[in-house]
Amino acid sequence: MAGDQEFSEKAAELNETNHLFKFVDARLGVEGLPQSGTGQTALFTGKNAPKKIGKHFGPFPHSGIKPFLKDKSLFLKAKQQGNTCNFINAYPDIFFKKAQKRDRWSCTTLMTKSAGINLNTTQEVKEGKALTAELTQQAWRERLNINVPTILPEQAADRLLEQSEDYDLLLHEYYLTDKAGHSQEIEKATHFLETYDRFLWHLIRNKSRETTIVLSSDHGNVEDLSIKTHTLNSVPLFAYGPGANNFTDAQSILDITPDILETLNN
Repeated sequence: MAGDQEFSEKAAELNETNHLFKFVDARLGVEGLPQSGTGQTALFTGKNAPKKIGKHFGPFPHSGIKPFLKDKSLFLKAKQQGNTCNFINAYPDIFFKKAQKRDRWSCTTLMTKSAGINLNTTQEVKEGKALTAELTQQAWRERLNINVPTILPEQAADRLLEQSEDYDLLLHEYYLTDKAGHSQEIEKATHFLETYDRFLWHLIRNKSRETTIVLSSDHGNVEDLSIKTHTLNSVPLFAYGPGANNFTDAQSILDITPDILETLNN
């Protein structure tokens, strides 16, 4: 992602043709540690969610910022521009039972539902159309006792590439690095990072020439295992493909949604 540089806080900004790498702000002018509820809302809407409610909040969206996800999200705006969208993550039956009982949805699932896009279930995983949280399906098979085969990260990447042919905008969320950061377990962090590294590298090497990959985060965490909490660090922004230069002026996670929409318009 960082070109020939080591991927660390010392890496310099990289802005070449079809390849951008830089760090962007996730604090958004609000005191305290960034959290997923406000951070993801800001990332997916371009609206300063923590400033709206006067604090960072998570992991679920605060009631004061849910309207952003329902009415001003990346998916909704992309659809209004005439683009087709999908969220490739899938959820097991137990997730839907708990979420519906409590009416408690994550930022990503609330955004998806509010845009009139169906959330993927076990059926889509079995059909090879969606991805489980850990990519390899191992946890679904071993912990949830769901009858799906274990796959390689590269096979998961191929599945995403296949599905991307049917949509203008395809979103994937990988949050296990956040769980590893909270655990402070180096073995767990290494495993989740290596899995995603294989997945992402396969996407980079095998994507179509017309496709732009955009990667960012709602907050820092796994980069500092000396603490259990999130960090105040800026987060990486990586864009690779013909739309990469649209992200040149991005300064914070608020700029991600507008720049993606600009890329879809070009």
